[in-house]
Amino acid sequence: MSFANRKDAGAKLAGALAGYRGKCPVVIALPRGGVAVAAEIARALDAPLDLLFVQKIGVPFHSELAMGAIVEGPEPTIVRNESVIRQARIHDGEFSAICKLKQAEIGRRKRLYLGDRNSIPLNGRVVIVVDDGIATGSTVKAALKAIRKQGPQELVLAVPVAPAATLEELKNEVDALICLEAPFVFRAVGHFYADFRQVSDADVIAALEAANQGGSE
Repeated sequence: MSFANRKDAGAKLAGALAGYRGKCPVVIALPRGGVAVAAEIARALDAPLDLLFVQKIGVPFHSELAMGAIVEGPEPTIVRNESVIRQARIHDGEFSAICKLKQAEIGRRKRLYLGDRNSIPLNGRVVIVVDDGIATGSTVKAALKAIRKQGPQELVLAVPVAPAATLEELKNEVDALICLEAPFVFRAVGHFYADFRQVSDADVIAALEAANQGGSE
């Protein structure tokens, strides 16, 4: 077991990211699981914490199998996993219908977590994207593509754990990649945590408010 909980994982990642403290970074969490990890990093680096809303698009009869992902935005970023779509025999109309449902959920969470608060502009900034772990990488890849469109000075991906093969696929999407555990044999993110309980909406709101109490953008 590598991490006691998400807070512990965040503290350990913060140590690996200490060199970014003087670069005025923005820490971007992928809710819900990534928020507690990212909050520790934001606190240690004296950086603002913001959220990027991304939803996995699962196969209808096997929701854990990702056939793509969608990221918030005026023009949402959609990443398709063509091999899964083809194997699952998902037609374009079915894929589009699921995308619309995921967009609605993104809108609900954004209103709930952020209210009327505007997102932090990322153009020209050092941006550190954080999640509590990566499995297939489909949602993270979509998030990175969406952030890259905003023109960051440097794009960093920081996660506690991810399969070595997935990291190999993601390394070209970022300028720097920090991962504390990269096993070749990988079952699930939760296997690397002693406490991997589900994160609630209330947990996300509390972590975001605490991280940004005195910070400025």
